[in-house]
Amino acid sequence: MNKLLTTMFALAVACVTLSAQAQKVAGSVENGAKKTAMCVGCHGIVGYQASFPEIHKVPMIAGQSATYITAALTAYKAGDRKHPTMRAIADSLTEQDMADLAAYYAQLGVKPESAPPDTPAKQPSERVQALITRDKDNACTKCHGVNFNKPNDGTVAKLAGQHADYLFVALKAYKVENHAQLGRANGVMSGQAKKFSNAELKELAGYISSLPGELKTVPESRFHTATP
Repeated sequence: MNKLLTTMFALAVACVTLSAQAQKVAGSVENGAKKTAMCVGCHGIVGYQASFPEIHKVPMIAGQSATYITAALTAYKAGDRKHPTMRAIADSLTEQDMADLAAYYAQLGVKPESAPPDTPAKQPSERVQALITRDKDNACTKCHGVNFNKPNDGTVAKLAGQHADYLFVALKAYKVENHAQLGRANGVMSGQAKKFSNAELKELAGYISSLPGELKTVPESRFHTATP
């Protein structure tokens, strides 16, 4: 009887999993372009800075993968990422909204012919290389790619060229625990970030931000902001 119940439970779980996969929401670039009102005030202004949890440039999201953007928004909505502003915004979005916005920003400003090479364009210093490969079995490049622009999975962020100050704040967030408004819950990243001092994380962020990547801020015409 126990074996029967176990088998039935396993089948039920499998069915739920398959159903969830079958219902995966497809994003629309056209619809996403109409839903950016809450995004452009920060992500549509070149050099715009946020002040929480400390002053830093808001991340560039144009050119980021759609799967990652959806995963990030889902994490904010679930409270796994504890940024008050982003959680409030994500909480107002449906799954379809997230998928549409992700589809829109993933293609925004992307020019395939100008994509950076797969190999590193800039070799790290010996010190930074040692940080990247500190955990040989789980080196940073294992997930984020040798050039930090081609992750091994869509839910992993492209990092190359991202603002150094944002990367530093994000990396530190994975080290925070049991705080109402700070922190990011991710088993892999939390485990990795805790292996480094904040000074080391800052060095890593500085190197990664210096690499060529596909991420950018595409100015909204309504702000009359030109790319420097």
